[in-house]
Amino acid sequence: MSLTNKVPQKDVQKTFNNIAGNYDKLNSIMSLGTHQKWRKIATAKIDNGPDMILDLCCGTADWTIMLAQKYPHAKVVGLDFSSEMLKIAQTKVAASNLTNIELMSGNAMDLNFSDKSFDVVTIGFGLRNVPDADQVLHEIFRVLKPNGQLICLEAFKVQTPVVKLGWQVYFNHLMPLMGKVFAKSKSEYQYLDDSVNKFVSIKQLAQMMQDTGFDDIEVSDLMLKAAAIHSARK
Repeated sequence: MSLTNKVPQKDVQKTFNNIAGNYDKLNSIMSLGTHQKWRKIATAKIDNGPDMILDLCCGTADWTIMLAQKYPHAKVVGLDFSSEMLKIAQTKVAASNLTNIELMSGNAMDLNFSDKSFDVVTIGFGLRNVPDADQVLHEIFRVLKPNGQLICLEAFKVQTPVVKLGWQVYFNHLMPLMGKVFAKSKSEYQYLDDSVNKFVSIKQLAQMMQDTGFDDIEVSDLMLKAAAIHSARK
């Protein structure tokens, strides 16, 4: 299975640069205030005592900081392609007084790291926004050490009939209106809505990981399958 985001990377990059200042607020709204709890649950999936952690599509570094706090002995690299997101991330990291974080600008589809460099790779709410999710999974697999873990936290289109209608109203109508509050244009927020609706299903993502070569794939559903944590091992 192959997944390609038809939106050009430069346009996605521009979108995230434009919304960077309100991204944390938006995350709270999209997850109904539970995204930090979700990250804690995802972090608890790590079981290999990592020394090197890569947080891909790190955004404003919330998960990067959480990982660095839990694993103070480990080096945690936060990587993102949005310069504006990284500016906010740098401010947060400086305020945290943590010394085991390195923030980097980079492309998740072409990682500038050697093979077998990391014990753990995390990616939160980022896989659906890359032009080629399969390529990102292959890059993650490449840079992971043997027995290394991938922990992916992602939002998905709700399929459960009981909640599907309400969720569609929330995302398809309320989310774009938030653009009037948080941005000059609602198009950026419409993009985030579209990126969820057009992404693969929870089951399909697990299959993509298996096709890449990952083993021990486990899935934990969140908020009536509006989100999920996929953990997998190289």
